[in-house]
Amino acid sequence: MELVIGTKAWSTWSMRPWLAAKKAGAPFTERLITLRQENGVSEAAILAQSPSGQVPALKIETGAVICDSLAICEYLAERFPDAGLWPADATARALARSAAARMHSGFMSLRQECPMDLAAESQAVELSAATGKDIGKIVALWRDMLQRFGGPWLGGAEWGVADAFYTPVATRFATYGVKLTDYGDDGAAGEYAQRLLARPEYLEWLAGI
Repeated sequence: MELVIGTKAWSTWSMRPWLAAKKAGAPFTERLITLRQENGVSEAAILAQSPSGQVPALKIETGAVICDSLAICEYLAERFPDAGLWPADATARALARSAAARMHSGFMSLRQECPMDLAAESQAVELSAATGKDIGKIVALWRDMLQRFGGPWLGGAEWGVADAFYTPVATRFATYGVKLTDYGDDGAAGEYAQRLLARPEYLEWLAGI
């Protein structure tokens, strides 16, 4: 398998399936495309590898190319069932999928106002009310799932796709100096964010920027 990804400091969508593939022990190579090149260079390079014109894209042995981070994670979960990328419990699995889907399609203010930049120095910034609302929803989601399933991960004892989807969020909170206690956290969400950023898969990604 070959995973086509974008610049590691910026591409949240690339990070998510890359982390999942590492957790699954999937044998894959990576093809890194530098983003934000001028004159359409990045777009052309991506389109040559991904029919969607976006990263990530996973090329598999049949010759098919799977586009979209969530679709790639679903493929990895099916191909490597022993990796525990989704919880075994039906309720935990449904809520983990829901959490990943919410990140996949929502929290737009946070994503636009606080883009991931792993090369940036951490500094506190003043955030809009809309972004604050997004952060509050994420804190509530994390706290609920950690309490419901006992942690230390969103679906319970095993790190999985939902955690991969929120790892870039944890980097944003660190980069922009977000104090989760200002948004309803009792400490559990902040500790969870720290656990995400201590994962060996994430540290390997970070080492590659």
